[in-house]
Amino acid sequence: MRRNVLITGGSRGIGAACVRAFARAGYSVVFFYRSNEALAEALASSLRDECCDVTAFRCDISDAEQVATVMKNVLRVWHRLDVLVNCAGIAHIGLLTDMTEAEWDHLFAVNVRGTFSVTKAVLPGMISAQQGCIVNVSSMWGEVGASCEVAYSAAKAALIGMTKALAKEVGPSGVRVNCVTPGVIDTDMNAQLTDEDRAALAEETPLGRIGEADEVAQTILFLCSEGASFITGQVLGVSGGLVI
Repeated sequence: MRRNVLITGGSRGIGAACVRAFARAGYSVVFFYRSNEALAEALASSLRDECCDVTAFRCDISDAEQVATVMKNVLRVWHRLDVLVNCAGIAHIGLLTDMTEAEWDHLFAVNVRGTFSVTKAVLPGMISAQQGCIVNVSSMWGEVGASCEVAYSAAKAALIGMTKALAKEVGPSGVRVNCVTPGVIDTDMNAQLTDEDRAALAEETPLGRIGEADEVAQTILFLCSEGASFITGQVLGVSGGLVI
């Protein structure tokens, strides 16, 4: 039986790489995007041309009511979700003293509350089926913190704590929950880095280069596979050794 996966933040970056990886692995893929309909539909259409089953839904996960409405539509069609990849996230770079409360609240609304809302909607079906897999996409900064990215680091650290606690809570129901912590990955989120910054970060990384979104996606795909059937509550770094 074909397995169903929901991927949030699926129109670009690591999320889009996950959409491609899971679709090509034979999953039926549903993914959320916030605003860029053309980009999302182009991704879905390109994979459907490969005979993959992919559907995009517009959903701002910071809006709990919108999540509830969209999830009803998703579950009406797919009935069950075997895998959830919480990939949607935003960053903020700047001094904490310059950050407004509204900016702080919005970052947490997307990165933490959004993950809560989607996970809460998906879990009852997984618990009823006595099986399921959730992967939260955190960051290496959630492990060690980053100067001038205090809110982002705090939000990503929250996902790590959520992963470990939820794994204990739903493990008896056959649901596994894990987390990946990407390092410096070649995505739009890091597009503001200068060539000098990229070179310095690559030199600091033991493997001597910047990571690719597909490498993170393949790690997530593994965590959702039978090969990882006895792995839960874990935080797996995909950073080229930048954080050890």
